[in-house]
Amino acid sequence: MAIAFKSIFYITAELINFDYTKPVRIMAKFFENIEDRHAEFIEKQHMFFVASAPLRADGHVNLSPKGSDSFRILSPNKVAYMDIIGSGNETSAHLLENGRITFMFCAFDGPPNILRLYGHGYTILPGDAEWDELSIHFKLVLATRQIIVVDVDMVQTSCGFSVPYYSYEGERDHAEKWALNKGEDGLESYKAEKNRVSLDGLPTAMF
Repeated sequence: MAIAFKSIFYITAELINFDYTKPVRIMAKFFENIEDRHAEFIEKQHMFFVASAPLRADGHVNLSPKGSDSFRILSPNKVAYMDIIGSGNETSAHLLENGRITFMFCAFDGPPNILRLYGHGYTILPGDAEWDELSIHFKLVLATRQIIVVDVDMVQTSCGFSVPYYSYEGERDHAEKWALNKGEDGLESYKAEKNRVSLDGLPTAMF
């Protein structure tokens, strides 16, 4: 008990006397916006991950990998990505309900690094007021479903020491072939069936 009390005393004393003006080496660092070095790292990555969740405690957390040169940095605190048609539309539903979203980028080659973007976002559909302004930043494809726009309020970098090495071999063409096989009418029917409601029954922007 005495040892534990002494440890707490020394830790408390260290915090009180700590010089917060001096830089320190820590595993995770936080920033208020996307700096040039962050943008450079992001632009080199071929894949990123998107996480979102409903407010319900028993709701399903969603985590999706993305690729195909679909991510854009619009400003130090604003990003967007082009989203293609898939079997679900969880991100859109969660953003409509609560706006919360997190992106993660990992270094799979070179120096280890993990970068996360935390923020609140919304969905832009073809025909919406912002569509023409935002869509010019992307190479739209037949399967393009929507654009997710996010206001970034915090950036985090961390070590990434446990992320393994992987080599990039290229993009898959399965989504493009699938969309061509469906055709425009088939894609609209698919979205109406699969993309209007989340797993937890929440409406998406397409509802």
